[in-house]
Amino acid sequence: MPTPKIQLIALLAAASVIQAANAALPQAQAPSRGEGKNWLQTFQNYGYDAFMLLGLIALGTMIIGVAVHAFGVYHDIHEGKKKWRDLGSTAVVGVCLVGIAIFMVTKATSIL
Repeated sequence: MPTPKIQLIALLAAASVIQAANAALPQAQAPSRGEGKNWLQTFQNYGYDAFMLLGLIALGTMIIGVAVHAFGVYHDIHEGKKKWRDLGSTAVVGVCLVGIAIFMVTKATSIL
């Protein structure tokens, strides 16, 4: 059983480590459009940033979905179920879908 003196030293050491870790945290940043003149405008600017983030997540998910489908078609080619033209059409349609999605997200963010 540790003595009270050792417990006190351990407590002080832990407290100093927590304060040192807390001191290194970054400050919250303003939204990309600036802070605004009032709290409502600042909230709208944070909403714009949140919408941009959701759009990027949706686009990333679409790109991953197209890639997974293309890998599936490639696997089916080696099993003899599909042909190389199927992989080519998958690539063309996938690039068009991702391009249209990027265009739509860009237009939607300019409306905000």
